[in-house]
Amino acid sequence: MSSQPANNDSLVHAIYQGPLEATPWQGFLPLLRERMDALAVSLILRPPAENDPGVILNAARDSGSSDITLTLADPGDWQPAAYRERFFALDPFINLPRDTVMSLAELTKGLPLASTDYYREYLEPAGVFHVLGADTETPEGLLACLRISRGPDEADFSKADRQLCEFLLPHLARAIRIHARLNRMESERAVYAGAVTRLAVGSILLDDQGRVLDTNDVAQALLAQRDGLSVNDNRLQLADRALTRNLQAMIDDILSARRHNETTVVRALRVTRPSGAHDLGLILRPVPAPDYAESQAVPAVAIFIRDPEQQLETSAEDIEKLFGFTRAESSLALLLSRGLSIAEAAEELGISQHTARAQLKSVFSKAGVTRQAELIRLILKSAAPLA
Repeated sequence: MSSQPANNDSLVHAIYQGPLEATPWQGFLPLLRERMDALAVSLILRPPAENDPGVILNAARDSGSSDITLTLADPGDWQPAAYRERFFALDPFINLPRDTVMSLAELTKGLPLASTDYYREYLEPAGVFHVLGADTETPEGLLACLRISRGPDEADFSKADRQLCEFLLPHLARAIRIHARLNRMESERAVYAGAVTRLAVGSILLDDQGRVLDTNDVAQALLAQRDGLSVNDNRLQLADRALTRNLQAMIDDILSARRHNETTVVRALRVTRPSGAHDLGLILRPVPAPDYAESQAVPAVAIFIRDPEQQLETSAEDIEKLFGFTRAESSLALLLSRGLSIAEAAEELGISQHTARAQLKSVFSKAGVTRQAELIRLILKSAAPLA
């Protein structure tokens, strides 16, 4: 056992900090490795399976050195990569009893370790002889596997080492749940944010003081143009001062109603642009306040922006799949949905207007419409822009 102090506060802190780190538990794993005087510490967040490399975080001592370097080893290094690809099926630590710390010697039941393929082909090349392992599982079925190893010339793990692992397991299980929930929320946020972007809608989130918290790509592009809309000192500003005062009054009304738990209507504002381009349309909505949330850390107002100059990113392939058109018909329908006339679309596609009209007639029949305006409306309201 390492001569580290018995205080475990730093380890517990590092466990709960793990879900917030860019590489999860990049602080905890090296710290535990140092505390246990281990050759390597690994955390398996998703066990490998057929056609799935899994997720294995590995912190290992530098080769040829007794010094502990507090960095996270590359998951692509030989040891975790070889484990995923060849030795997972031979691992005696698979399917451990939950929340039970066990050693390799216990699992091999006294059999000579050196005679096993797992040792000769995986553990020995990695310089590993003693292994301590424990699995913990959350109520949602999320499994985390902790593995700690030492070399053949090092002491086997002691009772105190086991007790430390047993102490850490419940904390690790809670941190895994936090990690999973944050991942789920981030994935959902990315899906919805991507859908908004695909619909060419800009979004700006304000905090409870009316300051800009976040913007999506569409809004960032509009703000970069500084054509009627900009951000100054984290405040949204319009080119027209009167419109800016009007916008601020709308934001203040929404924030006031939100603070007093009062209902408020959605606000709308048209923004003129000095360039002469079509006006921007702004919609202001309150963001429901989460219970027990720190007010300045969460969005309070959402502003959605539509730019009539911006085209929806729809492809002919998406239209073809959704409506059953041919590729030529889909290409024509796409150009018409972008505001081109039949003559302009024919020229763009390099076909005659007669051919274009024949294709359009077929498109009308397949789509169940009789006018070009109906076709455009049908395409724009379909799932095509979300593809």
